[in-house]
Formats: sequence, structure tokens, C-alpha cells
Amino acid sequence: PRFLLVFDFDETIVDENSDDSVVRGRALPESLRQSPRGGSYNEHMQRVLGWLGEQGVRPADFRTVYENIPLSPGMAELFQFLSKHHELFELVLLSDANTFGIEAKLRAAGARSLFRKIFSNPASIDRRGFLTLGPYHSHQCPQCPANMCKRKILSEYLQERAREDAEFQRVFYVGDGANDFCPAGILTAADVAFPRKGYPMHRLIQEAQEKQPGAFQAAVVPWESATEVARYLQELLRK
Repeated sequence: PRFLLVFDFDETIVDENSDDSVVRGRALPESLRQSPRGGSYNEHMQRVLGWLGEQGVRPADFRTVYENIPLSPGMAELFQFLSKHHELFELVLLSDANTFGIEAKLRAAGARSLFRKIFSNPASIDRRGFLTLGPYHSHQCPQCPANMCKRKILSEYLQERAREDAEFQRVFYVGDGANDFCPAGILTAADVAFPRKGYPMHRLIQEAQEKQPGAFQAAVVPWESATEVARYLQELLRK
């Protein structure tokens, strides 16, 4: 593959936050209604999933919820384009959601085979039949939540692929959140960041460019529909 294409999941591949989708319509107890300020969001979601399990919500119920989350505008078209050119693009997914939900949604969308690797918080079914969640890793990055720094994951992945003689001409990063800004910081002038227009990643890039022009090296192509990403990649292949 000539190009590495990195995707976020929540509010990037799918059009909402999958953690919100799981609790929609359920009256959470007061202690679980607010995600903790300054606390660990990952640990908060572990507690939420435990409570839902106690209420009788089973993995099959969760799977149905994840499968039905709508894709973001234009994402199905972008996936079609990428499956046509799969020999040119290597796809990986970096998400602070969970492996269970992501796998379920990608399979339902017919897109699982497009992705070489999925990096997300591990989710599994315990002896009680409850869906449980863990942290992805630990790291030293002061900007990122304790359970995941996407910059660390992306850096390590690029090093690993270099050892395997995969030479990417360019890296493309499609995301939306503040935790997508951190990994996008390692992109070079040859690479492209695709932040979702008006979302935190987009705002943080704009602020960084205003503060220190040239500090954010990658080209920036904001999108409202993922067809804009597909169009950009199509143009690139034409050249």
C-alpha cells in the first residue's frame, strides 16, 4: 500500500458517540449520569456497562444498538471508494470507544475487511454474561486521557510497519475529537489531516495555526461529508 489512512470511530465513522447510543432511553442512576470531571471516562463507562448488565442488558442487545448507529454523511461512499482501491490504501482505526462496538458496526456496514488493525479499549463478555470494558494502555502524554494516547499508538504503528518494510508515501488522518489532535501533530508536510468541520479537532488545529504558523505541518482539509475525503483521494490518484 502507498498510503496509510487512519480513522477515528465516534462522530467520524459513525455520526454520534457510541457511548451515548448505549445509554439512550435508559434512566441511569444519579451517580452515573455525569461523566466525571477530571476522573477517568473509561472507568466511568466500565461502571455504566456494569450497571446496564445488572439491569438485564445483554451483549446481543448492545450489538443491536451498535449495528444501528448511523454512519456519518458520505462514509458509505468513502468506504466504497476505498474498497475499489484497497491495494493502495492501508486502513487502521484508532478509537477511545471499544472493540466490541466497533467490530459490530463495521461488520454491519460491510466494512470490517477494509481495516488492517483496530486499536481500541478491549471489551469482552465476563462469566455473568455482562459486557465489560478495560483501558487500552498506559502512557506519559499529559494531553490525553489516562487509558489512551493515539499519538503513541500511531507512532508505534508507523515504526512497526517501517520494520516490516511498508513505506507509506503519505499518511491521512480522518477524525473529529480533541484526542485526534494529538496524533495529527506527528503528521508531516506530505500528510493530510481531515478534521470534521466545526468539531474539536478542527478548532484545535486552527488555534495551533494561529498561535504558531507552521507548527502544525500537515495539510488540513475539513469535511462535512466524507465524500469530500473521497474526492480529495480521487484527485490524488489522478495526479
